[in-house]
Amino acid sequence: MKVTRRQFVKGGVTAFTVSFAAPAFLSDIALAQGASRRNLVVLYLSGGNDALSTLIPYGDSFYYSRRPSIAVPAANVLQVGTDASGKVLGLHPRLTGLRQVFDQGRLALIQRTGYTNSSRSHFLGTDIWSTANPANSSGTGWLGRYLDALPDPVDPLAGWSTVRELPHMLEGREVSVPAIPSVSGYSFLSPNTGAEATYSRTTMTAMASHLPVDRPHVAFVNGTSQAAMATLDRVASVGTYTGTVTYANNGLAQALKAVAGAIAKGIGTKVFWVQLGGFDTHAAQNTNAANAGYANLMGTVGDGMLAFHNDMRNQGLLNDTLVLQFSEFGRRIGENGSQGTDHGAAGVMMAMGGGVRGGLYGTAASLNPSNVDGTLENNGNDIKYETDFRSVYARVLDGWLGADSIPILGGDFRKSTLNFL
Repeated sequence: MKVTRRQFVKGGVTAFTVSFAAPAFLSDIALAQGASRRNLVVLYLSGGNDALSTLIPYGDSFYYSRRPSIAVPAANVLQVGTDASGKVLGLHPRLTGLRQVFDQGRLALIQRTGYTNSSRSHFLGTDIWSTANPANSSGTGWLGRYLDALPDPVDPLAGWSTVRELPHMLEGREVSVPAIPSVSGYSFLSPNTGAEATYSRTTMTAMASHLPVDRPHVAFVNGTSQAAMATLDRVASVGTYTGTVTYANNGLAQALKAVAGAIAKGIGTKVFWVQLGGFDTHAAQNTNAANAGYANLMGTVGDGMLAFHNDMRNQGLLNDTLVLQFSEFGRRIGENGSQGTDHGAAGVMMAMGGGVRGGLYGTAASLNPSNVDGTLENNGNDIKYETDFRSVYARVLDGWLGADSIPILGGDFRKSTLNFL
């Protein structure tokens, strides 16, 4: 039975070298395709972000009548203009950081992204967004397939996940990269300390250097161990990074700081995965509270992304960096009896970076429950998708990573009007 690098790293490399957990993500195919300096940062808002509280249709009276307790007052929204359908929109009042980036033309807000017959399930929905195939939620991830297509040799540090879990989106058949939730915790595991630990590492490196051609499984183990050992010092260098801005003391901001450090130090990583949980807001959503619930989540997202944006800009790296944000679904239009929102359909995606053509993409739905313009579904309770989420993926693959999206996504999902890159 063939053992892939991803399978081995997931199950066994910690026994030989380091805390080398097993997500798999993008690599430097960019090097072979003329985009060697570009970085991709994927930001996942876990739990189903309420798009109507992120990008607010404050000119729609039904937004207020259907959300009497949690609607953001029109006077408080951060206005961002009018979309192609003539609807006025604004960001949540705690997204002041993103409003600054939007005003500079470096933030694209992509409305009503989704797919036919949204599952409205955290697990199935996440799997569908991961495989990029609503008909096969158990296949490899679309970015895992992209990884598998990379030419050998693939840098073992070409991708970096800042969480411990292996995101389905990053699962492939051949290639794996490390999960490094803590730079300081990514180290050679030894029962010894001081000089003895150094001797242990030296011995392990020497053992892993032997790649017997007549024993392929041993060669595979040793080769994987050797690759992992080679990443230790590069990762450790990120721990000295201070940045040009002050990052908040929360998980998202600190993960983005580590990403910024890896990019600035030039350690070879091209693609990063970061995520923030807490978006399953069925109750006490607290959209308007100053420092609670959804408002606090928005502050964390907006401030973290602004700090990262400014850090990259200050170091002349913004034009080489793209942040892509998504969530597994949007939420219902009307609030529930617990002053929260239940699982819905279409959501909002964002793209941020120096190469982004900022602005509003797509059109907002009319929230009239009678569904007068056909922009709603589920008896007028949910927003119907307008842009297939795979069209956004296609733009990133074709326009940023220099790949061919058609074989990776299993179809042509390119959309000419979706030209945010």
